Amino acid sequence: QVQLVESGGGLVQPGGSLRLSCAASGTIFRLYMGWYRQAPGKQRELVAGITSDNSTNYAVSVKGRFTITRDNAKNTVYLQMNSLKPEDTAVYYCMGRLNIYNSWGQGTQVTVSS
Repeated sequence: QVQLVESGGGLVQPGGSLRLSCAASGTIFRLYMGWYRQAPGKQRELVAGITSDNSTNYAVSVKGRFTITRDNAKNTVYLQMNSLKPEDTAVYYCMGRLNIYNSWGQGTQVTVSS
């Protein structure tokens, strides 16, 4: 089980951009990595996922605006968030999975507001 630490959250105006980073304490080479988010009163949802083979998937709500990438050499996963909307406001969590084992970061707050 690796430790995951998110960074890059903050306050941004609608239409703006942020890049979130997820730094792992060990190798992520074999891991499926994902970004999830949870807003107050909402279910946690998968925003974007990326396999060890660099196959990606996105929630419909963010498709075309967000991009997930991984840098295995740096043990880091990124989420580039463009054209942000108030509906994107949530705590964003990084997740890594190896078979039945899941690791979660502490979350980083993203607030999109004027």
